[in-house]
Parts: sequence; C-alpha cells; structure tokens
Amino acid sequence: MKGNFKVFAAIAGLALAALACQAISSTSEPAADTPPFIVSTLPDTDEPAPDPDPTEPQSGSVIFSDDYSSEQWGVGTDADSSVEYVDNALKFVVFTDNYFVWSTPDDEVYSDIHMDVTVINNNTDSTTAFGFICNKSTGNDFYYFAVTPAGQYAIAKAVSGETDVFLTNNDEWADSDLIAVNASSYRVGADCGNGRLALYADGQEIASVTDSSYSSGRVAVFAWSGEEVGITTDVSFDDFVMTELP
Repeated sequence: MKGNFKVFAAIAGLALAALACQAISSTSEPAADTPPFIVSTLPDTDEPAPDPDPTEPQSGSVIFSDDYSSEQWGVGTDADSSVEYVDNALKFVVFTDNYFVWSTPDDEVYSDIHMDVTVINNNTDSTTAFGFICNKSTGNDFYYFAVTPAGQYAIAKAVSGETDVFLTNNDEWADSDLIAVNASSYRVGADCGNGRLALYADGQEIASVTDSSYSSGRVAVFAWSGEEVGITTDVSFDDFVMTELP
C-alpha cells in the first residue's frame, strides 16, 4: 500500500471484527441518501428502445444490497481509526494521517460485478479518499477505486509487499470536473470484471482501464486519510448495492 492500512472483516455474516495491521512505506498523498436500487421501465410503445449510454453503469441482477440498518460489516475502534454503525450508516473516522482502513460485509468471493454506494461527507478533509475494493485475495492483492472531495480520483492495483500502482493518469492522482467539490454526499460506482475497471461518480463515468491481473475476490469499502497531521477523516457509507455485470 501507499500508506499504513487496517482491515475490519466481517466473519460469518456477524459484526465481529478480525483486525490486521501492517506498516507499509508511504509514497503518495491521497489528495442525501438515495434509494439503493431503482428499476425503470419503458412505456408500452412500438418504438425501439434507445441504446444504453456507454457512460452510465449498466445493472444486472442484484447479488447483494445493504442499507446498513442491521450490523453485518466489520467494525472496530482503536487509537488510529473507528468503523462503527451510526445513524443507519457505516461511519469511518480515521485519526492517523495517511491511514487506509477498510471493512468487508462477508468472506464471499465475487467476480464480474458492479457496485454502488452513497458516501456521506461528514465535513471530512478534502484530501480524504474513499471508495471500493474488489477482487481481494486472501493476502493483500486487490483493486481499489478512490474518490476525494477535492475532485480527485484513482483506479489502483495493490500487490502484497509492493508499492501500489495507480492504473490511471500515469500512476498519479487525477482531477475530474465530474466530481463535485466538497459535496454533502457522493454516489460512487465501480465496474470490476471482464478485464475492465471503471469508476463512476453520481452516475457519470470518471475513468476506465483494462487489467486482468485479478479475476475474483472479496469486496470492501474503505476510507483513506491524507498526509497532513491533525486532520480527521470522517465519512459514512449507506445504500450499498452489488449487481452482476451484463
């Protein structure tokens, strides 16, 4: 990882936390509730249906969804971070600078998926990064999709014992006008499968890359604090939905 990390893992669907912490060298600085799933139908007409917008995530069958009204994801609190259920959402508070914390809903292995989640900005610092992990192995090999309230993003690959590689923007954080700056919430989405990784913010595709290093694995949501000492990361996750890729 590009920073220190911690994982809160849900075990057997219960809110028990298995905690693993490892120090890894740091080389890069991370710079309103919505319904969990909406099905729209076309009116009865003889006209052909329009082609789908390629910039919009295309949803298949729902595999897993959670409005965080009951405890299923991994939780825990210590001097570095806190992941707890607060106000029917999964709240991440990170006290340590450049610290990467994630929580998983189960130990299932998934492949070829699309994920959506609402991230609530609790007046967090603009260098906070948040998003998804997918195709995580039993070690620390996985992809992750990161967005910041400053309007930056990255799609990255983590490899155990090595420095992460940002697959977007020549291994650097990138800016996007499609990510609202310091919004009260973000609907973040990701495609993970079929050799393609795509990141969405509020229904618009931000970036996509191709990589087939990892084909399946566990999923998680994460928060990543910036490198400035004394700044608190504070975001909440709500209305998580995972669907099959078409």
